[in-house]
Formats: sequence, C-alpha cells, structure tokens
Amino acid sequence: MSVTGHRPAAGVALILGAGGLFAAMDTLIRHTGALLPVLLMLTARYLFQAVMMAVWLARPSAPGYRPAHPRFQLARGALLLGSSAASFFGLQYLPVPEFTAISMLTPVLVTLLAAWLLHERVSRLRWALVGGAFVGALIVIRPGSGLFGWAVLFPLAGASCYAAFQVLTSRLASLENPFTTHFWTGLTGSLILLPLLLASPLPLATLLPALPAAHWALLLAIGFCGSVGHLLLIFALGFAPTATLMPFIYVQIAWAAALAWLVAGHLPDFWAWVGMAVIAACGAASAWLNLRSPGRPASPVAADTIAD
Repeated sequence: MSVTGHRPAAGVALILGAGGLFAAMDTLIRHTGALLPVLLMLTARYLFQAVMMAVWLARPSAPGYRPAHPRFQLARGALLLGSSAASFFGLQYLPVPEFTAISMLTPVLVTLLAAWLLHERVSRLRWALVGGAFVGALIVIRPGSGLFGWAVLFPLAGASCYAAFQVLTSRLASLENPFTTHFWTGLTGSLILLPLLLASPLPLATLLPALPAAHWALLLAIGFCGSVGHLLLIFALGFAPTATLMPFIYVQIAWAAALAWLVAGHLPDFWAWVGMAVIAACGAASAWLNLRSPGRPASPVAADTIAD
C-alpha cells in the first residue's frame, strides 16, 4: 500500500475512529448475544467483510482479488477467526472494558512468541514490559476473587491466537496488498463459518425469515463496525508511521468503558482501572519497541492490537 502523505493528525483521527468502531462492535456483540445466536453474529460479521471488500476490489483501480500467497492468507484468516470467536463468545460473559483490556496483551505475547518460535533476542526492558502487562492483567482478573471465573480464558485465548497471527503476518504481510488481504480475511472466515452454521442445530429456515428488521440491523451494524474499523486502520497507516499511531489504539479501552457506561451503566472498579492502565502502558511500549525493531516491518496489515 502506498503512503498517501505524511499527515499524522489525520492518521491519529482515523485510529481513534477505528478504536471507537471496535468498541461499538464489542458493545453490540455483548448485548445482541441475548437476542441472537453467537454463531450467527460471527458469521454475519465475516460475510459482511467479504462482500464489502469484494465490491471494493471490483473497482478498475483496485489491486484485485488474487493473493500472492494463498496459504498465508488461509492461515492468517483462520487465526484471526479464532481470535474473533473468542471475542464473540467471551463478551457474553465479561464486561466490555475488562475484556478489551485483557485482550490487549497481544503485543507482549508477540514478544514471547518471537523469542520462542523465531529465536529473536529479547532485551531486559521487553521482559520487564511483558511482566508488567501480566501483572496488569492479574489486577483486572484478581484470581480467587470470583469476579470473572473461567470466562477470563476467552480473552486470554483470543490474545494468544492473535499474537500467533501477528508473528505470521509480520513475516509475509509486506508481500501482500492490505486490501486484498482484508478481502481474504473475510472470505476465509465465511468459508469456515458457513458450513458450521448450516450444520448447527439452529433452525435457520424458520429463524432467519422471522427475524425482525431491528435484529437484521444489529447484524449489519456488527459487520459494519468490524469491517470499516479495519479499513480505517489501513487508511490511517497511509498518513503516519505505525510506531507513531500504535499507542492511540489503546484509547479503545476508554471507548469501551464509555460505551459500557452509556449502554449498561457499568463502570470498572478502581482496581480494574489500575490494571487496565498498566496493560495499556506496557502494551503500548511493547508494541512501539516491536515495530521499531530492525527487520520487523511496520505493515498496515500487522498493525492491529486487537482482533475484531
């Protein structure tokens, strides 16, 4: 993807918009789960992205649908789907702000995987950030307090899946066009989810025709927020370097807290705020160091901190 010009303020505005859309989608998932099956919501989210990007790539000036590395696209899409599934199901049990904060352990998990799988040298500062972020997660979770219980496995599994996705993407993303990749992400998710949905015990033949217009609107809104949020992220990285924009992704935690308060009247307690602040500080610093490392490309495809 070519840079459209050095306009950091525009890039920051787009990143903040993307974070707001991701937080809005998580809030919609949290509350639509009481009305619609989670598998249906997840399928709708990926179908929307596949269709939207298919239309986008149909333009004469578009880069086209053909990927340079199909196996990379399929593996990347499957890992991202795993992270999304953890989000969609986990948000039925956890408040959105706390879920968002725990999910944002991704940059420190990338550091761990890079050291383990890629044998990259990890400095003492990076190990300190890894430890600090996990301390922040423990402050939010507070094991033994009975606040969240086993449900914390969802954001932890999602962050782990997404960290593996990041390690894979960092090696090959520069060889693919981000818009083509965005299409294949939606397509891969759709191809996996549609057979699962059709094979599920859900009575689709009676359920779908009976859905009220408001429920269809919720499904479309979930797909819109996720798909357009990632497009805004791609556009933002055309205006400013990834290392400049990355810390602003953590404003998504504030978006999530504001929406949780507006929609459900939920506010994290004092210790949850402390833990979220620790995760955001350590995660932003770790992401910045990861992206500044020699040989690690600052790719617009690899820039996401959370998989939505």
